[in-house]
Amino acid sequence: MSTYSPKPGEVERSWHVIDASDIVLGRLASQAARLLRGKHKPQFANHVDTGDFVVVVNAAKVAVATRKLGEFRYRHSGYPGGLSKRTVGELLESKPERVIELAVKGMLPKNTLGRAQLKKLKVYAGPDHPHAAQKPQPFEIKQVSQ
Repeated sequence: MSTYSPKPGEVERSWHVIDASDIVLGRLASQAARLLRGKHKPQFANHVDTGDFVVVVNAAKVAVATRKLGEFRYRHSGYPGGLSKRTVGELLESKPERVIELAVKGMLPKNTLGRAQLKKLKVYAGPDHPHAAQKPQPFEIKQVSQ
């Protein structure tokens, strides 16, 4: 009996909605990355994109520790002297979607497959999203009391 390997055309993708209100950023990002990679499915293979689509709503209400709000996030434009930095707090005020995207991106593979999986992540600052036609299922993240 040979080992089963999923083909890209055989993969069934479903849609999940995660409400980010008062959920710790790292726990949210790890669960979203798990769904995007497809590790929750029995036919998971790390060389095939078997993951689902993930819609994150209420990104502006995600919980971040107060000491982490002052940490810097760096980026470089590619030009000499093009290094810029912003704190997580500033980024959360101006572009809350970007904070979640960066956290999930860090938990995905750093290759072509990871970039393809990241395209299935849709993040919105408010409670509304335009993906109602896909009939997304709510995904509940269990919180551990601190």
